Amino acid sequence: MDDCLFCRIANGAIPVELLHNDELVAAFRDINPQAPTHILIVPKAHIADVTQVGTNDGQLLARIMQVAAELAQREGIAATGFRLVANTGPNAGQTVPHLHFHLIGGRVLGWPPG
Repeated sequence: MDDCLFCRIANGAIPVELLHNDELVAAFRDINPQAPTHILIVPKAHIADVTQVGTNDGQLLARIMQVAAELAQREGIAATGFRLVANTGPNAGQTVPHLHFHLIGGRVLGWPPG
């Protein structure tokens, strides 16, 4: 989608430092980090949110989980723990209507989140 911020980032129209980039998924640091490690993992295909994930998206979701694990390892947070979050809708705090996962770690994370 031409007007979707994350589509434009994932497909290179808006330059950012990509921490991961393959045919399905891109990852980059959040501009408003909530922890020492705060990375956004986004599918390159436009999917608005979790409610729009279809039965044919299994490979994509598996790839997102693999990328999250690889990035957690690379960032040094895999052994101590991290959070992987997908907000859905405005009441959950989703501000960009494109499915994305927050990989958050590098400090003790409280529960429930604030």
